[in-house]
Amino acid sequence: MKEFVAYIVKNLVDHPDKVRINEIGGTQTLILELVVEKGDIGKIIGKKGKTINAIRTLLMSVASRNGIRVNLEIIEDDKPAAAATV
Repeated sequence: MKEFVAYIVKNLVDHPDKVRINEIGGTQTLILELVVEKGDIGKIIGKKGKTINAIRTLLMSVASRNGIRVNLEIIEDDKPAAAATV
C-alpha cells in the first residue's frame, strides 16, 4: 500500500524527494500518514479535495481486494524549507 501511494503522490508534487509515508498498522485498519512539503499540500488536496478523495478511493479499492481497511492522512511538515542566514 505504501508503495502504491508513494507512486501516485510523487508524480503529483514538485518535490518528490521530500515525500514521506509512515505506516501504522492496527488490528483491522492500516493508517498511512503522508508528509509532503508545505508548498505541495495544495497539489495533493486539489480543488475542493477532489485529488485526495480520488487517491483515497483508489487506495480503498486496492485495500478491499486484500481484505484490509486503509486510512490516508496528510500530515503538515512544520520544518521550515530553508533557514535564513544573516
